[in-house]
Amino acid sequence: MLRANIPGRGELGLAHVVLDFNGTLACDGRILPGVAERLRALAGDLSVHVLTADTFGTAQEACRDVGGKVVVLREPVTGPEKASYVEKLGAGSTAAIGNGANDAPMLRRAALGILVVGPEGAAVEALQAADIVVREINDALDLLLKPKRLVATLRR
Repeated sequence: MLRANIPGRGELGLAHVVLDFNGTLACDGRILPGVAERLRALAGDLSVHVLTADTFGTAQEACRDVGGKVVVLREPVTGPEKASYVEKLGAGSTAAIGNGANDAPMLRRAALGILVVGPEGAAVEALQAADIVVREINDALDLLLKPKRLVATLRR
């Protein structure tokens, strides 16, 4: 469990992190440098869930050593499907990280939504749904690994 007391917002208690695969953790089906190490570190405090349509057929192998669960969703992966997954985990204790238009509903529904502007860019719809915007995935994961950064960013 990850906890952070955010002034002006209250207690943030996270038990899960749900991440989009392509465009967020990976580019062209290959996990980005630094991601696996950070996910392994996070898996000690949070349950890690990677959601994907597995467009390139590489997600299971790429995430083999990250200490989490890879969930292949039916194509086309829809925003409501991702939001429903967050709901089933418990939206109030879940962080969501993504970049695409189909990530917007899960970013909006999660207790903490983080938008990654990665190699594929980011959808405006997802930007509007997020609580925090970062320039790349390792920045997002570092926010969770070092929760005082969340406090600095979200306090009012």
